[in-house]
Amino acid sequence: MTLIAILIATLAAGIGSVWAAALLMRMGLGGRHDGVGPQHLLSLAAGALLATAFMHLLPEAFESQAGAHDLFATLLVGVVFFFLLDKAELWHHGHEHSHHGHGDGHAHAHVHAPAHAHENHEGHDHGHAHHHGPRAGGWAVLTGDSVHCFGDGILIASAFMADLRLGVIAAVSVLAHEVPHHMGDLVVLRQTSPNRRMALVKVSLAGAVTALGGVVGYFLVGQLQDFLPYFLAVASSSFVYVALADLIPQLQKRLTARETIAQIAWLIAGMVVVTMVSGAAHSH
Repeated sequence: MTLIAILIATLAAGIGSVWAAALLMRMGLGGRHDGVGPQHLLSLAAGALLATAFMHLLPEAFESQAGAHDLFATLLVGVVFFFLLDKAELWHHGHEHSHHGHGDGHAHAHVHAPAHAHENHEGHDHGHAHHHGPRAGGWAVLTGDSVHCFGDGILIASAFMADLRLGVIAAVSVLAHEVPHHMGDLVVLRQTSPNRRMALVKVSLAGAVTALGGVVGYFLVGQLQDFLPYFLAVASSSFVYVALADLIPQLQKRLTARETIAQIAWLIAGMVVVTMVSGAAHSH
C-alpha cells in the first residue's frame, strides 16, 4: 500500500509539475505582466518548502528516539553538502563553458544533483543562458532533470515511510517548487526544437524518473528503518537550502509596496497550502 502511494505521489509531483508548468505558460501566466508572474510562483514554492521542512519533516524526525544533537548535526551537514554540490556544479559548467568559448559566468546548464541544486528558474534567464548552444543545453536540461527528479523521489519516499500524511505534504511541496523550474526547462527545450509537444514529452519523461527514485527510496529506507529520522533531516536540509539559497535570493529585489505585499502574500499562501494539505491528509 505504501509503495503504491509513493508511486502515485511521485508521478503526480514529477509529471504533474511539468503539465502544470505547460498549462500556466499556455494560459500566459508566469510571464512578465500583471497577474501571476515568476516572482509569485517562486514565493509560493519557498513558502511551501519552508513550511514542509520546519512544520512537518523536522518535527517528525525529532519525535523519534534519535538525539536532538545528532539530528541538528545531520541537518547542518546536509545544508553544507548541498552547498558544495552547487559549487561543484558551478565549477563544472564554468570550466565546460571556458572550453567552448562561452565563459560568461552563467552556470545554467541545468545539471542537478538529487540535492535540488537549482539555478535561476525564470524562463528568460534560461533562454539567455542557452542561447549559444541550444542543442547541448537541451540535453543537459534533460540529464540534469532526470537526476534531480530521482533525488526528489527518494525524498518523497523517505517522508512516506515515516507517515502517509508527511509523504503527501512532501509531494505537494516538491510539485510546487518544480512548476517554475519546469517552466524554464520548457523554454530551453523549445529553443532546441520547434515542436512544442515533443518538448513537453521530453520534460515529462524526465519528471517520470521521480517515480523511479521513489521505488529505490522505498526499498532503501525500508532496509535502513532505524536511520529514517536522519533521512527526514536530510530531506529537510534539502528543502531549507533550496528555499533560502535559491528561491528567496531571487525574491530579494527592490519592489513597489504593492509588489512586496503580493510577494509576501504568495509566500504565506505556500505555507497555508501545506497546512491545508496536512489537515486534509490527517482527516483521512
